[in-house]
Amino acid sequence: MQDRLQEHHFDELTRLIEGHTGIRLPAVKRTMVEGRLRKRVRALGLRDLSEYGHAIFDGGRLDEEFAHVVDCVTTNKTDFFREPQHFVFLRDKAIPTLLKLRRSPNAPLKLWSAASSIGAEAYTIAIVLADLLGLDGHPFAILGTDISGEVLEQARRAIYPLAFAEPIPEAVQRRYLMFARDANRSEFRIVPELRRRVRFEPLNLMDERFAIDPDFDVIFCRNVLIYFSKATQDAVLKRLCSHLRPGGYLLLGHSESLAGNDHADLRPVAPTVFQRAV
Repeated sequence: MQDRLQEHHFDELTRLIEGHTGIRLPAVKRTMVEGRLRKRVRALGLRDLSEYGHAIFDGGRLDEEFAHVVDCVTTNKTDFFREPQHFVFLRDKAIPTLLKLRRSPNAPLKLWSAASSIGAEAYTIAIVLADLLGLDGHPFAILGTDISGEVLEQARRAIYPLAFAEPIPEAVQRRYLMFARDANRSEFRIVPELRRRVRFEPLNLMDERFAIDPDFDVIFCRNVLIYFSKATQDAVLKRLCSHLRPGGYLLLGHSESLAGNDHADLRPVAPTVFQRAV
């Protein structure tokens, strides 16, 4: 007998996930979804996915279990310096331009990693700004948000396997990473000086309003929109733009664009980089 969700349970689950997170999970994703949910089957001591489906839909456990479902099915692929051309643009173009546009010379730069996962993107931003501006130079603050509470806890700890250090230049590693003295602990941690510049908060991009500041200089929202329907993409982009200051930059993933979306106040300035009209 196959360990599968019953058809109607899979359909109901994917409907709830799309309604809550915007993420579409068509039938071709079923094997992936079921594979990820098996860890919840084991955690709850259930026999199989069929029993799991009955427990959450027929046994009244949906409310207590749904956050775990979201943690399981959301994709949290991330690396330091992923899509590196964006960080070159941030260093060479975006930050110098933003500093010139500032009405208050000492106003902190504010950057938002809008799907921060375990924090690699947010800490990469912090590394780039620390190298460019200095930790005692122009002030900056970074917000990382995600729908998954599980990955946010990892982001706050800022501890990563050694393999995550591979894209980080050695000189940068020496400045901003702390490696375990115990050789059996194959991990590193971001230095406290950088951790203090980054905070992580829960946020669902499907919310009608975002309870965060309305004046970010740069927003990274990369490799998220591809999981949304066209209507959801448009709504999320409008909300993101409402939190981007005039002259600020929005960075999307390499396979994303604004094609077909009505955002006249955003103009392309580099591949998958857009600037809000001043």
